[in-house]
Amino acid sequence: MKGTQIRPIRTGDEAALRCFLAGLSLHTQTLRFFTGFSRPSAGLVGALMKIDELRDALVAVNEGEIVAHAMSYRGGCADVEVAVVVTDQWQGIGIGPKLVDTLLIRAAIRGATTVAMDVLGENRRALRMIRRAWPDAKMTVSSGSVEVTAMIKQAVVFAEQGSVGSPLTA
Repeated sequence: MKGTQIRPIRTGDEAALRCFLAGLSLHTQTLRFFTGFSRPSAGLVGALMKIDELRDALVAVNEGEIVAHAMSYRGGCADVEVAVVVTDQWQGIGIGPKLVDTLLIRAAIRGATTVAMDVLGENRRALRMIRRAWPDAKMTVSSGSVEVTAMIKQAVVFAEQGSVGSPLTA
């Protein structure tokens, strides 16, 4: 993880993001997007690139290659909803939680107090991370997915305990 940086997505990242998405296994695609694809569509890439007053998007980059993507958007069942995907080779080393922490700090600065995520019920790794980070989160099972809502204040406290920074460290 050394040398990996979390930063906002940039206009020039489109080709790298498309390559990142194309490199995800069908299993990882399904866990994140609830479906698989052979090639990422222009609409999907555009939606993941968008940053405005309602949306935020971050990437984790290592040696010029995108290894993870996270986004948040305002609205829905909470002030902000988040979604994260980490390439298969980089899963399990803490990049996902760091991206979520960074998104939540940025959302809290803009006034958000609640966070939500939709997680496939089979995504045990994500559900374990959520239980550790947000022990008081409300989880509702609906049609094979778990709708999670939590207070951002609680999440930001975890983040401020040292897991967020621009450069990631091992």
